Formats: sequence, C-alpha cells, structure tokens
Amino acid sequence: MIRIYHNPRCGKSRACLLFLEESGKEFQTIKYLENHPSVAELTEIIKKLNIKPIALVRQKEKIWTDTFKNKVLSDTEIIQAMVDNPILMERPIVINGEKAVIARPFEKAKSII
Repeated sequence: MIRIYHNPRCGKSRACLLFLEESGKEFQTIKYLENHPSVAELTEIIKKLNIKPIALVRQKEKIWTDTFKNKVLSDTEIIQAMVDNPILMERPIVINGEKAVIARPFEKAKSII
C-alpha cells in the first residue's frame, strides 16, 4: 500500500496529499509529527530513498541550526536526531512497496504510484 509521511502544516505536503486523493489509489497517511518513526522505520525509509541520512534532514530548521549544525555526526546520530526531532525530516515522503521519493514537488510521487 502507498504511504505518505505527511505534515498537515506544510503546503507541499498538503499538495501531495491532495494529489494522492485525486489519484484514486488507496493510501495510508502517517502524520509523522504525531506518530514518530522509530530508528528502524527511518532507516528503512532512507534505504528505500537510496540516500544518505543527511539528505533527509531539513538543515534550515531551527533545531538543526541550534543543536547540530557544524557538528560531525555519524549516520546513526543523524537518524537519531530525526527520531528525536521529527520536524527535521523532509516532507512529504511517499512510499510504494520498495520505492520511495521525497515528493517536493508533489509530481515526483507520480514516478512511483
């Protein structure tokens, strides 16, 4: 089943959610700020995205700039930072089976649904 990691306060995430609704496909919405992903879940998402953990970090977020910027962090530490502070995750993330995209812009989701 298609899943979208969604932040209702994000316009790009809302646009992607609307796109999925209009697609007529069945999908699950995960409000990741309310239901934080675990280390295992986030690690799996990163693997499906085929990126390094730092590529999933919103590096302009205040939490990142105040706490982590200019520090040398391992991939494990970056993942833990996102688990502890899910606002740091880029959004929306759309997953369909073994494929995933950061749907910015939402049209990127077309390639996997």
